[in-house]
Amino acid sequence: MEVVRIILSVILGLDCLALIVLVLMQQGKTAGLSGAIAGGAETFFGKKKASSYEGKMELYTKILGAGFMVLAVVLLILQRFA
Repeated sequence: MEVVRIILSVILGLDCLALIVLVLMQQGKTAGLSGAIAGGAETFFGKKKASSYEGKMELYTKILGAGFMVLAVVLLILQRFA
């Protein structure tokens, strides 16, 4: 059981590093009303947002975030009951 915990800990560490890199690579959102007036709302609600670079980065961030939460809970359960 200790080997499984070590493997999951390594995967969790790699997930953390990848999540940090993805968050830092994403562009900041335009702040305030000036971004909406300048056309920021159109790109936010655009039909092709999911296929854009930003849309893919957002999707990967969500997947890695969910994986982080699941791995953290699994490791906690393994620590409690093993």
